[in-house]
Amino acid sequence: QLQLVESGGGLVQPGGSLRLSCAASGFTLDYYAIGWFRQAPGKEREEISCISSSGASTKYANSVKGRFTISRDNAKNTVYLQMNSLKPEDTAVYYCAASLGRLCIGSYNYWGQGTQVTVSS
Repeated sequence: QLQLVESGGGLVQPGGSLRLSCAASGFTLDYYAIGWFRQAPGKEREEISCISSSGASTKYANSVKGRFTISRDNAKNTVYLQMNSLKPEDTAVYYCAASLGRLCIGSYNYWGQGTQVTVSS
Protein backbone atom coordinates (compact mmCIF):
# COMPACT_ATOMS: atom_id res chain seq x y z
CA GLN A 1 0.00 0.00 0.00
CA LEU A 2 1.48 3.35 -1.07
CA GLN A 3 1.31 6.04 1.60
CA LEU A 4 2.93 9.33 2.56
CA VAL A 5 2.74 10.42 6.19
CA GLU A 6 3.52 13.97 7.33
CA SER A 7 4.61 14.83 10.86
CA GLY A 8 6.13 17.73 12.78
CA GLY A 9 3.32 20.28 12.68
CA GLY A 10 2.09 22.19 15.68
CA LEU A 11 1.81 25.60 17.32
CA VAL A 12 4.78 27.97 17.10
CA GLN A 13 5.33 31.66 17.84
CA PRO A 14 6.14 34.17 15.08
CA GLY A 15 9.84 34.02 14.28
CA GLY A 16 10.08 30.41 15.40
CA SER A 17 10.96 27.27 13.48
CA LEU A 18 9.50 23.87 12.69
CA ARG A 19 10.74 20.90 10.70
CA LEU A 20 8.15 18.84 8.85
CA SER A 21 8.83 15.26 7.78
CA CYS A 22 7.28 13.23 4.96
CA ALA A 23 7.85 9.50 5.29
CA ALA A 24 7.01 6.93 2.62
CA SER A 25 5.33 3.63 3.40
CA GLY A 26 4.96 0.81 0.89
CA PHE A 27 7.32 2.25 -1.72
CA THR A 28 10.71 3.91 -2.04
CA LEU A 29 11.03 7.65 -2.70
CA ASP A 30 14.23 7.24 -4.71
CA TYR A 31 12.45 7.61 -8.06
CA TYR A 32 10.02 10.41 -7.20
CA ALA A 33 10.18 14.16 -7.04
CA ILE A 34 8.45 15.33 -3.85
CA GLY A 35 6.47 18.53 -3.40
CA TRP A 36 5.24 20.39 -0.33
CA PHE A 37 1.89 22.18 -0.46
CA ARG A 38 -0.17 24.20 1.96
CA GLN A 39 -3.76 25.35 2.21
CA ALA A 40 -4.89 28.15 4.50
CA PRO A 41 -8.53 28.88 5.40
CA GLY A 42 -10.29 30.62 2.52
CA LYS A 43 -7.36 30.13 0.14
CA GLU A 44 -6.52 27.67 -2.62
CA ARG A 45 -3.86 25.02 -2.21
CA GLU A 46 -0.40 26.45 -2.92
CA GLU A 47 2.72 24.57 -4.00
CA ILE A 48 5.52 25.99 -1.87
CA SER A 49 8.48 23.73 -2.65
CA CYS A 50 9.67 20.71 -4.63
CA ILE A 51 12.79 18.56 -4.71
CA SER A 52 13.91 16.23 -7.51
CA SER A 53 14.38 12.51 -6.87
CA SER A 54 18.14 12.82 -6.39
CA GLY A 55 17.92 16.06 -4.40
CA ALA A 56 20.01 17.87 -7.00
CA SER A 57 17.30 20.39 -7.90
CA THR A 58 14.90 22.36 -5.71
CA LYS A 59 12.36 25.13 -6.19
CA TYR A 60 10.43 27.44 -3.88
CA ALA A 61 7.44 29.72 -4.03
CA ASN A 62 8.27 33.39 -3.56
CA SER A 63 6.22 33.41 -0.36
CA VAL A 64 8.68 31.05 1.38
CA LYS A 65 11.93 31.62 -0.51
CA GLY A 66 14.81 32.34 1.86
CA ARG A 67 12.92 31.03 4.90
CA PHE A 68 12.09 27.40 4.05
CA THR A 69 14.47 24.64 2.96
CA ILE A 70 13.49 21.32 1.40
CA SER A 71 15.78 18.30 1.66
CA ARG A 72 15.66 14.54 1.42
CA ASP A 73 17.38 11.50 2.86
CA ASN A 74 16.63 8.66 0.47
CA ALA A 75 18.35 6.17 2.78
CA LYS A 76 15.65 6.97 5.35
CA ASN A 77 12.91 7.22 2.71
CA THR A 78 12.03 10.66 4.07
CA VAL A 79 11.72 14.24 2.80
CA TYR A 80 11.96 17.26 5.11
CA LEU A 81 10.79 20.85 5.09
CA GLN A 82 12.72 23.12 7.46
CA MET A 83 10.66 26.24 8.18
CA ASN A 84 12.40 29.24 9.76
CA SER A 85 11.30 32.80 10.53
CA LEU A 86 7.68 31.70 10.60
CA LYS A 87 4.94 34.29 10.16
CA PRO A 88 1.23 34.18 11.05
CA GLU A 89 0.44 34.01 7.33
CA ASP A 90 2.25 30.66 7.20
CA THR A 91 -0.62 29.14 9.18
CA ALA A 92 -2.08 26.34 7.05
CA VAL A 93 -2.43 22.61 6.62
CA TYR A 94 0.77 21.32 5.01
CA TYR A 95 0.82 18.35 2.62
CA CYS A 96 3.55 16.39 0.88
CA ALA A 97 3.03 14.69 -2.48
CA ALA A 98 4.99 12.38 -4.77
CA SER A 99 5.29 13.10 -8.47
CA LEU A 100 5.13 10.50 -11.23
CA GLY A 101 8.66 11.27 -12.31
CA ARG A 102 12.06 12.35 -11.10
CA LEU A 103 11.76 16.07 -11.82
CA CYS A 104 9.57 18.87 -10.46
CA ILE A 105 7.14 19.12 -13.36
CA GLY A 106 3.94 19.76 -11.41
CA SER A 107 2.11 16.44 -11.67
CA TYR A 108 1.58 14.53 -8.40
CA ASN A 109 0.10 11.09 -7.85
CA TYR A 110 0.38 10.30 -4.11
CA TRP A 111 -0.61 12.60 -1.26
CA GLY A 112 -0.22 12.64 2.48
CA GLN A 113 -2.99 13.37 4.96
CA GLY A 114 -1.69 16.80 5.97
CA THR A 115 -0.36 18.29 9.19
CA GLN A 116 -1.53 21.54 10.81
CA VAL A 117 0.93 24.40 11.31
CA THR A 118 -0.28 27.34 13.39
CA VAL A 119 1.88 30.45 13.86
CA SER A 120 0.51 32.66 16.62
CA SER A 121 1.52 34.51 19.77
